[in-house]
Amino acid sequence: MLEYASYGLVLLALGAYVLLDGYDLGIGILSLFDRSDRRRKEDNELIATAWDANESWIILAGVALWAGLPGVYATVLPGVYLPLVVMLLAIVLRGTAIELQSAAPGYRRGWGLVFGISSLVATVCQGLVAGGVLSGLSHRGGVFTGGTWDWLTPYSVLCALGLVAVYLLAGAAWLQDKTTGTAHDRAGRLGRPLLVAVAAAGLVLGFGLRVADPQHLRFDQPLRAGLFGLAVAVAVVCAAIAWYGFGRRPDWRPFVAVAGTEAAGLLAIVAATAPVVVPPDLTVHAAASPHGSQLFLLIGVGGCMPVVLTYNIYAWWVFRGKFAQPTADTEAAVPSDSTTAAERPTAVASATGDGPWAAVVVRRVLLTLLAVAVAAVSQDIFGDVRAWIDPAGVAVFSVTALALWIRSDRRSAAAGDFNLQAAEK
Repeated sequence: MLEYASYGLVLLALGAYVLLDGYDLGIGILSLFDRSDRRRKEDNELIATAWDANESWIILAGVALWAGLPGVYATVLPGVYLPLVVMLLAIVLRGTAIELQSAAPGYRRGWGLVFGISSLVATVCQGLVAGGVLSGLSHRGGVFTGGTWDWLTPYSVLCALGLVAVYLLAGAAWLQDKTTGTAHDRAGRLGRPLLVAVAAAGLVLGFGLRVADPQHLRFDQPLRAGLFGLAVAVAVVCAAIAWYGFGRRPDWRPFVAVAGTEAAGLLAIVAATAPVVVPPDLTVHAAASPHGSQLFLLIGVGGCMPVVLTYNIYAWWVFRGKFAQPTADTEAAVPSDSTTAAERPTAVASATGDGPWAAVVVRRVLLTLLAVAVAAVSQDIFGDVRAWIDPAGVAVFSVTALALWIRSDRRSAAAGDFNLQAAEK
């Protein structure tokens, strides 16, 4: 039975990721279609308070899958390497864009574009992975035997489009709850059309699953059919509540209803496919690790989940209520939306501080190369390859990183970044 507890942890972590990171990915995609730099800056600041905590759940899901269901890990990862690697790169770029945009005095359109595009790419890749798995991955004896592009199927493309619609809906619901003014009104107007798109995607993907999934879905079993029907009914009721709530008070109602719709949709998929985790025939029992690993997983990862959940709740409590743009940022934001004259700041500050553009480009290229070097060294060391670097190289790399850290720390101290009273002023 421990393997089903591990399966539950994986589902819990994946569900929490979809609920929590889904809305901020959706806000990132919505920012691509917003003409107001002020609202885009506001979207970024809204996400900057929670994106890192939200993405912690995908790490927990990966760890739980690796330790608890290694058969799934060994089958799925080789089958979806390409979209998974692109998704991880997009998530890294997205986090970089959020933090650098948040630290900038005004709105940086370049980082804003990176934020929006990387949010879209990460969402599409997640949909392709989910659709590729549901379409079935060839395997024999716990080893992937398919090709490089097996994940690219018509159903996986439909899943990607459907997930974009779901995240957009969640993003609109969150913006209605957390913003005021035209951002709030725009979110309320977008909610219902997006809800129609999600309903259409749900119908197409639901009926398409019987065709795409190579396993024979056993809806002739009363318990399975009952649980599936109950989950679908809850999803429909929540969607109806969200439809009524968009554009009306209280503002929290659409997001709670959308979250209920997402949770019920995930439970419906589980009810339709369990105990198979990788179609057509890899079950939870066949993919599970030994008893000792299961016990270690439940204690280790199961113990971490309440800590991460507490962090999420604490962050939500600290930033509860409507978001208010800091005065300095509001004045520095660059106006571009001619239709929102009421939002136009009275003063425009140029985004200074990075120096000449050539120096900025060189610095960002070097940072990118440093990130690639960190990834390469990590693979070399933890992958036990040790072909690129020896202990002396590790020491040189570590000393260089420490020197850069100390230099950056001293520059920040000289600039007064550690003087909290001056920073507040």
